[in-house]
Amino acid sequence: MTFSDDIIYCDVAVVGAGLAGTALALSLDPKLSVAMFCKGDGIGGASGWAQGGLAAVVAAEDSIEEHVADTLAAGGGLCEEQAVRGIVEQGAAAVRWLAECGVRFDRRGDHLDLHQEGGHGRRRIVHASDATGAAIVGALAGRLHERANLTMYTGSVAIDLVPGSQGACGLYVLERGSGRVRTVAAARAVVLATGGAGKVYRYTTNPDDSTGDGIAMAWRAGCRAVNMELVQFHPTALFHPAAKAVLISEAARGEGAVLVNRAGERFVAATHPDGDLAPRDVVARSIDTEMKRSGEDCVFLDFRPMGKENALTRFPTIAERCARLGIDIAAAPVPVVPSAHYLCGGVGSDIAGATDLPRLYVAGEVGHTGLHGANRLASNSLLECVVVARNAAAQIADLTSQSQVPERWDASRVGPAHEEVMVAHNWDEIRRMMWNYVGIVRSDERLERAQRRLAVIAEEVDEHYRRFVISSDFAELRNLLLAAKLIVDAAAQRRESRGLHFNVDCQLQLPVAASTVLQRSRADSRVSETALAAN
Repeated sequence: MTFSDDIIYCDVAVVGAGLAGTALALSLDPKLSVAMFCKGDGIGGASGWAQGGLAAVVAAEDSIEEHVADTLAAGGGLCEEQAVRGIVEQGAAAVRWLAECGVRFDRRGDHLDLHQEGGHGRRRIVHASDATGAAIVGALAGRLHERANLTMYTGSVAIDLVPGSQGACGLYVLERGSGRVRTVAAARAVVLATGGAGKVYRYTTNPDDSTGDGIAMAWRAGCRAVNMELVQFHPTALFHPAAKAVLISEAARGEGAVLVNRAGERFVAATHPDGDLAPRDVVARSIDTEMKRSGEDCVFLDFRPMGKENALTRFPTIAERCARLGIDIAAAPVPVVPSAHYLCGGVGSDIAGATDLPRLYVAGEVGHTGLHGANRLASNSLLECVVVARNAAAQIADLTSQSQVPERWDASRVGPAHEEVMVAHNWDEIRRMMWNYVGIVRSDERLERAQRRLAVIAEEVDEHYRRFVISSDFAELRNLLLAAKLIVDAAAQRRESRGLHFNVDCQLQLPVAASTVLQRSRADSRVSETALAAN
């Protein structure tokens, strides 16, 4: 790693420090210099919050064919079978690699203890109690700190990529503390592992920094956005005024917990033969329908059918978090609501994370490999993170270095913002509007209203970007707005209801499944380049 004024030189720049980013950094040749940028104080991201586990074929009675079939069934016709098979086939190797890195998965005797979750026909969820993400991230963090070739830049917000003659040659990164923008020159590749865009919605299980940064940056650099309308709402987030983004794992229903209304009546079975273990989109819509029917603010997840000892033993983290709020999961039903959880669409890529822009890779939720289709099968996300990250690392190893260095960030033509109220107001308006108009159930009228209002906000944001020094809050707003716009535009284009996308004005499913692919126009490119030049 070398420095020159405000330029950071490295072989590989990795944006994001969740499971995908750390798995990739650890899989790279240790001879390559790596610069890792994260908004917070260290690694984690949404990966660290994952409870359920990682789906992989590791049991003798399971098979690749069955895992592929379950994934395709959940994906509602939009999975790319070759990508599904390619990722699923690497599942057992991913589990072995994580174990070699020090992850201690739960075991029963000589075998891994496996959970079952909705949509899976077999027990194949490898886990570490009910805090699998934290266990994985903790183990990888220890390994990461041992890497002399890696430099971590905390409190860093990526602003934009810099395309060069041979592909991505670097990016610009804002230091939250100093407000200084650093130029990053990446000789081999740039990797976006920035997670999803859950903060687009008012209620989400995602961390505060899930603002669609990687999707927005890749889009502005000319990459396709695929199936952005397919936002997965987790059926069971804890409903409590003091709870923020507390997820109640789907594995709870796999072990016997059931969804009931305030009267104690089960209701999901009326909408799907698998009842409480139906795919997430079915369960989330069923809850939404029940809440609207009853006028209640929530429904309830009842752990009591699985027995007190089983509930407290298998879900200690959930039990402890609920207990802090005065809820005893073994004694009374837990109030829950659906919450924006996972973006099944993203930047178009293959299963090695390669995008439309050479030398630009994506890994994790930011990318669209074709694995998830119209509805992600539970616990396939951690699998995808590890497999794609390691595939990308192998591909980057074969790249030769380029000599092109990005021009330094120029802020000489902009001045300090007079006030930040526009940023705060637009941030709040976007999230409320997306929740009300582009949530679990949509309509043509709601989508049209969202498009009109987002267009107005976009003009305000573009003007602000041209005139004023960029701040971290504004950088996130700019990305949040673009992610919201892509979701709305994709939703408006899909003239059917399929998987996670449900439109009351076109409820039938088209006979042929097709992905929604958005591509930037030349006019959009000119606007973006003009704004970048102003800074």
